Amino acid sequence: MLSHSHIWTAIETLAARNNLSPSGLARLAGLDPTSFNKSKRQGADGRLRWPSTESLAKIMHATNTSFDEFASLVGDGGANDYNGLPSGNFPAQSSGIPLLGFAQAGAGGFFDDAGFPAGQGWEQVDFPTQDAKRNSVYALEVQGESMMPLYRDGDVLIIEPNAQVRKGDRIVVRTKEGEVMAKILSRDTAQSIELLSLNPEHPNRQFAKTEIDWTARIIWASQ
Repeated sequence: MLSHSHIWTAIETLAARNNLSPSGLARLAGLDPTSFNKSKRQGADGRLRWPSTESLAKIMHATNTSFDEFASLVGDGGANDYNGLPSGNFPAQSSGIPLLGFAQAGAGGFFDDAGFPAGQGWEQVDFPTQDAKRNSVYALEVQGESMMPLYRDGDVLIIEPNAQVRKGDRIVVRTKEGEVMAKILSRDTAQSIELLSLNPEHPNRQFAKTEIDWTARIIWASQ
């Protein structure tokens, strides 16, 4: 039986098979990079949203996948080979997730345009909690004291780029200049974003949206 969850998981599986994140798959097919984000899968009124037949046709064409092959992914809900991890250039692994230090995260080549892992140089860390076993998560290791008292040097933060971000959430932000920081979202408008610092000794920040590379919600921390 065709189900909403199975067809979205099939899209994620197709992306993983091609060493892509869902956003990378969308770009490859000439679609908006956010087309397959989790926030696009359900409306504000709670109604389920389904991918269009045009979108499905484009991703099948872009990955040279036949309709029968894609239908088989929908039929098994991606259970055969999708492990729910961000792929980028990582081999599929069921025992760990990609790990990177904050200092490295500021360098180029480690993320795609939507903030998903890409490139080489990532380490692996075991899932610290069952709550982290969800789609498209990775880990960042805190370096330095700028995020005290909430996060200490060496703490590991689990990040989910697809998670919907709301006012008051703790998030990781990467600017287009390569600055990476953990902050609290204070205000988010079409033109700008305002961030509260975790450390009272560091100032709050405000950026134009054009200055932001990506944002992602912190869903767990090893405190």
